[in-house]
Amino acid sequence: MLTKFAIDYVILPQHNQQVSTHFTDDPVAAEEFLMQLLLAAAHIKEIRHDGVVVSGHQFNRLLKTAAERIASSLLRTSLGIDSVNVKDRFGFAA
Repeated sequence: MLTKFAIDYVILPQHNQQVSTHFTDDPVAAEEFLMQLLLAAAHIKEIRHDGVVVSGHQFNRLLKTAAERIASSLLRTSLGIDSVNVKDRFGFAA
């Protein structure tokens, strides 16, 4: 049985070419893993959903959502505001 999400990535791409794969059935866990990869400046090579490569708009949407969650979290922490204020002031969902 295929896992719902598979994410191929390279940690420290400037020093390493080994591709690793993260598997999960949970879409929230996949999004959180993408957030960690973005924070680590990892190279995200490919995302598969139910064995099919996610590309184009869907790929960009997954990464945009992860990046917005990171930005929202940083703004909440740095400015000491709640998620409602972040959404009102900056347009990022909680």
